[in-house]
Parts: sequence; structure tokens; C-alpha cells
Amino acid sequence: MSSHQTGQTMKPATAAKKLGVYLPATPAAFQEGVVSRAELNELQANPPEWLRELRANGPHPRPVVASRLGVSIAGLARGGVTEPLTTEQIEELRRELPEWLEKERATQAEVRKETVRLKNLKREKESGQG
Repeated sequence: MSSHQTGQTMKPATAAKKLGVYLPATPAAFQEGVVSRAELNELQANPPEWLRELRANGPHPRPVVASRLGVSIAGLARGGVTEPLTTEQIEELRRELPEWLEKERATQAEVRKETVRLKNLKREKESGQG
């Protein structure tokens, strides 16, 4: 294997994931082609109108929706959100704050706290063994 990975290409689905956009909402030319590492970097550095529009208004893929709502992807599913949402729909959920969303946000906060606690515990153990 050569260390030169300039010719590396990825499927549109992978590129869409890296760009944080919902693949079916991207232009046909994007969906049907392959994307090189250089093209991906260019899209990230100078997003074209369609990409700016998608990032701003959606529809957004579930990882983006989950992140914007402060919940996990599993939490979205438990809340019955299985489809991509637009920015407007996400804002609406934030305003309405349904019970499931409140619950999932609390769960997510607990998970984050526990992760930090375990990291600190591990760090203490490692420094204690020096």
C-alpha cells in the first residue's frame, strides 16, 4: 500500500455523512457520482448553494437532528422520530418540548456525566500507578 491517498474516493453516502447532510436531499449529480478527498475538502471549504441551504434548513440526517436536540439517536427513535427533520421542525420540537424530548435530554445529560466520571476515575487510577 502506498502512503499516497490522493486518489481516494468515497461513496456519496459516506461524503454526505461527513458533510452532515441527508443524502436523498442532495442533487442527483452528487448522489450518482463518487467524491474524492479533494472534492470533499473543497465542499467543506467552499460549500455550494445547495450545501449551504441543506445545512441551514434541512432536511437533516438523524445524527444532526439528535445533536441539535441534545439527545442520542436511540433517544430520537424512542421519541418516534425516524425521519429526517427540517430546521423548522427541530425548532418546533424545541419550543414544544414534548415529554419524550425532556426525558431523553435528561438521559443524555446523565450519560455525559457518567462518561466524565469514568474518565476521571481511569485517569486517577493511571496516575496512582506511576
